[in-house]
Amino acid sequence: MANASAKRIANQNESAVKTLRLGMIVPTIISLVLRLLLRRGSLPPSKGAVFLYIITFLPAFFLSNYLIKIGTTRRDPTTGTLISYGEDLNQAGVTEWCFDILYVTWACQIGSGALGEWFWWCYMVIPLYAVYKLWTSVVSPMLGLGSPKPAKEDAAADKEESTSKRQEKMRKRGERGDPRVRAQPPRK
Repeated sequence: MANASAKRIANQNESAVKTLRLGMIVPTIISLVLRLLLRRGSLPPSKGAVFLYIITFLPAFFLSNYLIKIGTTRRDPTTGTLISYGEDLNQAGVTEWCFDILYVTWACQIGSGALGEWFWWCYMVIPLYAVYKLWTSVVSPMLGLGSPKPAKEDAAADKEESTSKRQEKMRKRGERGDPRVRAQPPRK
């Protein structure tokens, strides 16, 4: 079973690594082709457009190389058996955020080629989301600005957490009058 899981993760990682490698080349080519087809007057690109492209390409290049490095599978060269499947690139958290930054960068590259340099303003989604996450997960709880739950919801949540699935199943059987369940006095 564990070997099947490792093979599944290895296949997913190999697919993701292939996408990352293509993703560093294809959006640039698409952007140039769209610029040629739709916006001939913007050729050659302005210094500002080249500057924006380089400034956003560098973090994307770093993040894609990082993800490729941690996600690359290692196989035995003679037999082809899986040695290491690398880190799971589908995990939540930092890996997911790295992919999000890459996708926004690629979209901005293609959008600026098709629609104009104003499309780079969409790149502001990244720092705005970072500020939002920082505020909701660090700053507001430290300042006590988080919305506290009402007492009724706390009691209901505690009750739900304290009963396991088995206990819930036995309770429902008891309510139906199932003879397999005996009514026992509660423990103190």
